[in-house]
Amino acid sequence: MTKPHPVLYSFRRCPYAMRARGAVLASGLLVELREIELKRKPNEMLEASAKGTVPVLVCPDGTVIDESLDVMHWALTQSDPQNWLTAGDATDLIAENDGPLKHHLDRFKYSDRYPDCRADEHREAGLGILRRWSALIAQHGWLLGDRLSLADAALWPFVRQWRIADPQAFDADPLLVALRIWLNRFMEDPAFARLMWRTEPWSPEDGPQLFPADASVVPMDQPLFHLALEQDWLHAQSSGAYTVSTRGLSLAEVGFIHLSWREQVIDTFERFYADAGPIRLLEIDPQLLRSPLRADSIPTGSVFPHLYGPLPVTAVVDVHHDLDKV
Repeated sequence: MTKPHPVLYSFRRCPYAMRARGAVLASGLLVELREIELKRKPNEMLEASAKGTVPVLVCPDGTVIDESLDVMHWALTQSDPQNWLTAGDATDLIAENDGPLKHHLDRFKYSDRYPDCRADEHREAGLGILRRWSALIAQHGWLLGDRLSLADAALWPFVRQWRIADPQAFDADPLLVALRIWLNRFMEDPAFARLMWRTEPWSPEDGPQLFPADASVVPMDQPLFHLALEQDWLHAQSSGAYTVSTRGLSLAEVGFIHLSWREQVIDTFERFYADAGPIRLLEIDPQLLRSPLRADSIPTGSVFPHLYGPLPVTAVVDVHHDLDKV
Protein backbone atom coordinates (compact mmCIF):
# COMPACT_ATOMS: atom_id res chain seq x y z
CA MET A 1 0.00 0.00 0.00
CA THR A 2 1.27 3.47 -0.92
CA LYS A 3 2.07 5.63 2.08
CA PRO A 4 0.03 8.84 2.38
CA HIS A 5 1.85 12.04 1.51
CA PRO A 6 2.04 15.07 3.80
CA VAL A 7 -0.61 17.65 2.92
CA LEU A 8 0.57 21.18 2.14
CA TYR A 9 -1.97 24.02 2.12
CA SER A 10 -0.57 26.78 -0.05
CA PHE A 11 -1.35 29.92 -2.01
CA ARG A 12 0.59 30.19 -5.25
CA ARG A 13 1.74 33.82 -5.03
CA CYS A 14 2.32 34.10 -1.28
CA PRO A 15 6.08 34.52 -0.67
CA TYR A 16 5.91 32.50 2.55
CA ALA A 17 4.24 29.63 0.71
CA MET A 18 6.67 30.00 -2.19
CA ARG A 19 9.74 29.52 -0.03
CA ALA A 20 8.15 26.51 1.66
CA ARG A 21 7.36 24.91 -1.72
CA GLY A 22 10.88 25.77 -2.89
CA ALA A 23 12.42 23.75 -0.08
CA VAL A 24 10.11 20.81 -0.79
CA LEU A 25 11.06 20.98 -4.46
CA ALA A 26 14.80 21.06 -3.69
CA SER A 27 14.58 18.24 -1.15
CA GLY A 28 13.14 15.70 -3.57
CA LEU A 29 10.05 15.10 -1.43
CA LEU A 30 6.49 14.79 -2.70
CA VAL A 31 3.53 16.37 -0.91
CA GLU A 32 -0.18 16.60 -1.59
CA LEU A 33 -0.78 20.21 -2.56
CA ARG A 34 -4.00 21.96 -1.62
CA GLU A 35 -4.19 25.40 -3.20
CA ILE A 36 -6.51 27.68 -1.25
CA GLU A 37 -8.60 30.76 -1.93
CA LEU A 38 -7.81 33.49 0.57
CA LYS A 39 -11.46 34.54 0.81
CA ARG A 40 -12.70 30.96 1.29
CA LYS A 41 -10.16 29.10 3.35
CA PRO A 42 -11.08 25.43 3.69
CA ASN A 43 -12.30 24.25 7.08
CA GLU A 44 -9.77 21.42 6.95
CA MET A 45 -6.92 23.95 6.96
CA LEU A 46 -8.46 26.05 9.72
CA GLU A 47 -9.00 22.95 11.85
CA ALA A 48 -5.33 22.07 11.43
CA SER A 49 -4.13 25.64 12.12
CA ALA A 50 -6.42 28.28 13.56
CA LYS A 51 -3.86 30.88 12.50
CA GLY A 52 -5.38 30.68 9.04
CA THR A 53 -2.29 31.64 7.04
CA VAL A 54 -0.30 29.58 4.55
CA PRO A 55 1.70 27.48 4.42
CA VAL A 56 0.27 24.75 6.61
CA LEU A 57 1.79 21.28 6.44
CA VAL A 58 -0.09 18.33 7.90
CA CYS A 59 2.07 15.22 8.25
CA PRO A 60 0.62 11.71 7.98
CA ASP A 61 1.03 11.24 11.76
CA GLY A 62 -1.06 14.36 12.41
CA THR A 63 1.82 16.71 13.18
CA VAL A 64 1.05 20.26 11.97
CA ILE A 65 3.74 22.70 10.84
CA ASP A 66 2.35 26.16 10.11
CA GLU A 67 5.38 28.44 9.81
CA SER A 68 7.16 28.70 6.46
CA LEU A 69 10.67 28.46 7.91
CA ASP A 70 9.68 25.39 9.88
CA VAL A 71 8.37 23.79 6.69
CA MET A 72 11.67 24.58 5.02
CA HIS A 73 13.60 22.97 7.85
CA TRP A 74 11.24 19.98 7.85
CA ALA A 75 12.05 19.34 4.18
CA LEU A 76 15.77 20.12 4.27
CA THR A 77 16.54 18.11 7.39
CA GLN A 78 15.23 15.08 5.51
CA SER A 79 17.23 15.88 2.39
CA ASP A 80 19.48 18.83 1.63
CA PRO A 81 21.38 17.74 -1.49
CA GLN A 82 22.74 21.22 -2.25
CA ASN A 83 23.67 21.88 1.37
CA TRP A 84 21.56 25.01 1.90
CA LEU A 85 21.56 24.55 5.66
CA THR A 86 25.35 24.47 5.93
CA ALA A 87 26.13 27.41 3.63
CA GLY A 88 26.26 29.99 6.46
CA ASP A 89 24.16 31.38 9.29
CA ALA A 90 20.99 32.75 7.72
CA THR A 91 19.38 33.82 11.01
CA ASP A 92 20.01 37.57 10.87
CA LEU A 93 19.13 37.99 7.19
CA ILE A 94 15.89 36.05 7.52
CA ALA A 95 14.97 38.08 10.63
CA GLU A 96 15.61 41.31 8.72
CA ASN A 97 13.48 40.07 5.82
CA ASP A 98 10.58 38.79 7.89
CA GLY A 99 10.67 41.83 10.16
CA PRO A 100 11.73 45.25 8.78
CA LEU A 101 11.69 44.44 5.04
CA LYS A 102 8.23 42.84 5.14
CA HIS A 103 6.97 45.73 7.30
CA HIS A 104 8.13 48.31 4.76
CA LEU A 105 6.97 46.21 1.79
CA ASP A 106 3.41 45.99 3.10
CA ARG A 107 3.19 49.73 3.73
CA PHE A 108 4.75 50.60 0.40
CA LYS A 109 2.89 48.07 -1.76
CA TYR A 110 -0.48 48.30 0.01
CA SER A 111 -0.45 51.95 1.02
CA ASP A 112 -4.27 52.15 0.90
CA ARG A 113 -4.40 49.71 3.83
CA TYR A 114 -2.17 51.95 5.95
CA PRO A 115 -3.56 55.49 5.58
CA ASP A 116 -1.53 56.74 8.53
CA CYS A 117 1.77 55.72 6.91
CA ARG A 118 3.76 57.50 4.23
CA ALA A 119 4.45 55.09 1.39
CA ASP A 120 7.52 57.00 0.17
CA GLU A 121 9.20 56.73 3.59
CA HIS A 122 8.67 52.97 3.70
CA ARG A 123 9.86 52.69 0.11
CA GLU A 124 13.16 54.37 0.96
CA ALA A 125 13.60 52.37 4.15
CA GLY A 126 13.02 49.11 2.29
CA LEU A 127 15.38 50.12 -0.50
CA GLY A 128 18.07 50.72 2.10
CA ILE A 129 17.79 47.07 3.15
CA LEU A 130 17.75 45.82 -0.43
CA ARG A 131 20.82 47.85 -1.29
CA ARG A 132 22.74 46.32 1.61
CA TRP A 133 21.75 42.87 0.41
CA SER A 134 22.86 43.78 -3.11
CA ALA A 135 26.26 44.80 -1.75
CA LEU A 136 26.59 41.43 0.00
CA ILE A 137 25.77 39.59 -3.21
CA ALA A 138 28.22 41.72 -5.18
CA GLN A 139 31.05 40.46 -2.97
CA HIS A 140 30.63 36.71 -3.56
CA GLY A 141 27.60 36.04 -5.77
CA TRP A 142 25.17 34.97 -3.02
CA LEU A 143 24.03 36.45 0.27
CA LEU A 144 26.29 34.38 2.51
CA GLY A 145 29.16 33.43 0.22
CA ASP A 146 29.87 31.73 -3.05
CA ARG A 147 26.93 29.30 -3.05
CA LEU A 148 23.20 29.33 -2.50
CA SER A 149 22.12 29.17 1.13
CA LEU A 150 18.94 29.00 3.17
CA ALA A 151 19.03 32.81 3.27
CA ASP A 152 18.87 33.10 -0.51
CA ALA A 153 16.09 30.51 -0.73
CA ALA A 154 14.06 32.22 2.00
CA LEU A 155 14.46 35.83 0.82
CA TRP A 156 14.11 35.84 -2.95
CA PRO A 157 10.27 35.52 -3.04
CA PHE A 158 10.03 38.73 -1.00
CA VAL A 159 12.49 40.56 -3.26
CA ARG A 160 10.34 39.43 -6.17
CA GLN A 161 7.31 40.95 -4.41
CA TRP A 162 9.15 44.24 -4.01
CA ARG A 163 10.06 44.34 -7.68
CA ILE A 164 6.45 43.59 -8.69
CA ALA A 165 5.35 46.61 -6.66
CA ASP A 166 7.69 49.01 -8.48
CA PRO A 167 9.46 47.30 -11.40
CA GLN A 168 10.72 50.40 -13.19
CA ALA A 169 12.45 51.88 -10.14
CA PHE A 170 13.82 48.48 -9.09
CA ASP A 171 15.30 47.81 -12.52
CA ALA A 172 16.78 51.29 -12.85
CA ASP A 173 18.48 51.52 -9.44
CA PRO A 174 22.27 51.30 -9.97
CA LEU A 175 22.76 50.07 -6.40
CA LEU A 176 20.59 47.01 -7.06
CA VAL A 177 22.49 45.56 -10.03
CA ALA A 178 23.82 42.54 -8.12
CA LEU A 179 20.42 41.95 -6.51
CA ARG A 180 18.72 41.97 -9.92
CA ILE A 181 21.18 39.43 -11.30
CA TRP A 182 20.64 37.30 -8.19
CA LEU A 183 16.84 37.49 -8.48
CA ASN A 184 16.98 36.59 -12.17
CA ARG A 185 18.84 33.39 -11.33
CA PHE A 186 15.75 32.19 -9.51
CA MET A 187 13.27 33.55 -12.04
CA GLU A 188 15.08 32.01 -15.03
CA ASP A 189 15.74 28.65 -13.41
CA PRO A 190 13.50 25.85 -14.78
CA ALA A 191 12.53 25.15 -11.17
CA PHE A 192 10.59 28.44 -11.10
CA ALA A 193 7.95 27.13 -13.52
CA ARG A 194 7.55 24.00 -11.40
CA LEU A 195 7.30 26.09 -8.24
CA MET A 196 4.62 28.36 -9.72
CA TRP A 197 2.55 25.72 -11.52
CA ARG A 198 -1.06 26.91 -11.66
CA THR A 199 -3.67 24.69 -10.04
CA GLU A 200 -7.32 25.15 -9.19
CA PRO A 201 -8.33 25.81 -5.58
CA TRP A 202 -8.79 22.60 -3.65
CA SER A 203 -12.10 21.21 -2.51
CA PRO A 204 -12.76 18.08 -0.43
CA GLU A 205 -14.24 16.32 -3.47
CA ASP A 206 -10.97 16.57 -5.41
CA GLY A 207 -8.51 13.74 -5.76
CA PRO A 208 -4.93 14.21 -4.51
CA GLN A 209 -2.78 16.70 -6.44
CA LEU A 210 0.92 16.09 -5.92
CA PHE A 211 3.59 18.75 -5.77
CA PRO A 212 5.60 19.12 -7.87
CA ALA A 213 2.80 18.56 -10.36
CA ASP A 214 5.04 17.04 -13.03
CA ALA A 215 6.56 14.47 -10.65
CA SER A 216 5.49 11.05 -9.45
CA VAL A 217 6.39 8.24 -7.08
CA VAL A 218 9.24 5.91 -8.07
CA PRO A 219 8.17 2.24 -7.91
CA MET A 220 10.22 0.30 -5.39
CA ASP A 221 9.81 -3.12 -7.03
CA GLN A 222 12.11 -2.62 -10.03
CA PRO A 223 15.84 -1.85 -10.24
CA LEU A 224 17.27 1.55 -11.06
CA PHE A 225 20.44 2.24 -13.03
CA HIS A 226 23.16 4.86 -13.23
CA LEU A 227 26.00 5.22 -15.74
CA ALA A 228 29.25 6.06 -13.94
CA LEU A 229 32.73 6.88 -15.15
CA GLU A 230 35.09 4.19 -13.98
CA GLN A 231 37.19 6.58 -11.88
CA ASP A 232 34.10 8.01 -10.20
CA TRP A 233 32.92 4.54 -9.19
CA LEU A 234 36.37 3.62 -7.88
CA HIS A 235 36.37 6.77 -5.74
CA ALA A 236 32.90 5.93 -4.42
CA GLN A 237 34.03 2.46 -3.41
CA SER A 238 36.78 3.95 -1.28
CA SER A 239 34.56 6.61 0.31
CA GLY A 240 31.40 4.54 0.73
CA ALA A 241 29.09 6.88 -1.23
CA TYR A 242 28.70 7.99 -4.82
CA THR A 243 28.04 11.73 -5.23
CA VAL A 244 28.21 12.37 -8.98
CA SER A 245 24.99 13.63 -10.54
CA THR A 246 25.90 12.95 -14.15
CA ARG A 247 28.99 13.18 -16.28
CA GLY A 248 31.15 16.04 -15.02
CA LEU A 249 28.63 17.39 -12.50
CA SER A 250 28.28 16.71 -8.78
CA LEU A 251 25.24 16.06 -6.62
CA ALA A 252 25.79 19.41 -4.85
CA GLU A 253 25.84 21.27 -8.17
CA VAL A 254 22.72 19.69 -9.68
CA GLY A 255 20.73 18.77 -6.57
CA PHE A 256 20.12 15.11 -7.42
CA ILE A 257 21.71 12.04 -8.99
CA HIS A 258 20.37 11.14 -12.42
CA LEU A 259 19.03 7.59 -12.56
CA SER A 260 17.35 5.54 -15.27
CA TRP A 261 14.98 2.66 -15.61
CA ARG A 262 16.26 -0.32 -17.58
CA GLU A 263 14.68 0.74 -20.87
CA GLN A 264 16.28 4.21 -20.66
CA VAL A 265 19.89 3.08 -20.21
CA ILE A 266 20.98 2.65 -23.83
CA ASP A 267 19.58 6.00 -24.96
CA THR A 268 21.24 7.77 -22.01
CA PHE A 269 24.56 6.11 -22.85
CA GLU A 270 24.38 7.06 -26.53
CA ARG A 271 23.46 10.70 -25.75
CA PHE A 272 25.94 11.42 -22.98
CA TYR A 273 28.53 8.67 -22.49
CA ALA A 274 29.41 7.14 -25.86
CA ASP A 275 32.77 8.97 -25.97
CA ALA A 276 33.44 8.98 -22.22
CA GLY A 277 35.88 6.06 -21.97
CA PRO A 278 35.52 3.23 -19.42
CA ILE A 279 31.95 3.15 -18.10
CA ARG A 280 30.29 1.14 -15.36
CA LEU A 281 26.55 0.62 -15.19
CA LEU A 282 25.43 0.58 -11.57
CA GLU A 283 22.35 -1.48 -10.78
CA ILE A 284 20.58 -0.12 -7.71
CA ASP A 285 18.01 -1.60 -5.37
CA PRO A 286 15.68 1.32 -4.55
CA GLN A 287 14.66 -0.29 -1.27
CA LEU A 288 18.23 0.14 0.00
CA LEU A 289 18.20 3.91 -0.53
CA ARG A 290 17.61 6.36 2.32
CA SER A 291 17.42 9.70 0.48
CA PRO A 292 14.21 10.74 -1.32
CA LEU A 293 13.50 9.29 -4.75
CA ARG A 294 11.28 11.20 -7.14
CA ALA A 295 10.40 10.72 -10.79
CA ASP A 296 10.75 14.12 -12.45
CA SER A 297 9.84 15.35 -15.90
CA ILE A 298 12.77 16.73 -17.90
CA PRO A 299 12.51 19.45 -20.61
CA THR A 300 12.01 16.84 -23.37
CA GLY A 301 8.89 15.62 -21.57
CA SER A 302 10.42 12.30 -20.58
CA VAL A 303 10.28 11.21 -16.95
CA PHE A 304 13.39 9.95 -15.15
CA PRO A 305 13.96 8.79 -11.58
CA HIS A 306 16.20 11.05 -9.48
CA LEU A 307 17.91 10.42 -6.16
CA TYR A 308 18.04 13.49 -3.88
CA GLY A 309 21.08 12.53 -1.86
CA PRO A 310 24.24 10.40 -1.98
CA LEU A 311 24.09 6.91 -3.44
CA PRO A 312 25.41 4.46 -0.81
CA VAL A 313 27.74 1.85 -2.29
CA THR A 314 25.75 -0.74 -0.33
CA ALA A 315 22.65 0.04 -2.45
CA VAL A 316 24.48 -0.98 -5.65
CA VAL A 317 23.64 -4.65 -6.10
CA ASP A 318 25.52 -5.21 -9.36
CA VAL A 319 28.06 -3.45 -11.57
CA HIS A 320 27.76 -4.17 -15.29
CA HIS A 321 30.65 -3.78 -17.73
CA ASP A 322 28.62 -4.70 -20.82
CA LEU A 323 25.44 -2.69 -21.40
CA ASP A 324 24.16 -5.14 -24.00
CA LYS A 325 23.82 -7.83 -21.34
CA VAL A 326 21.69 -5.83 -18.94
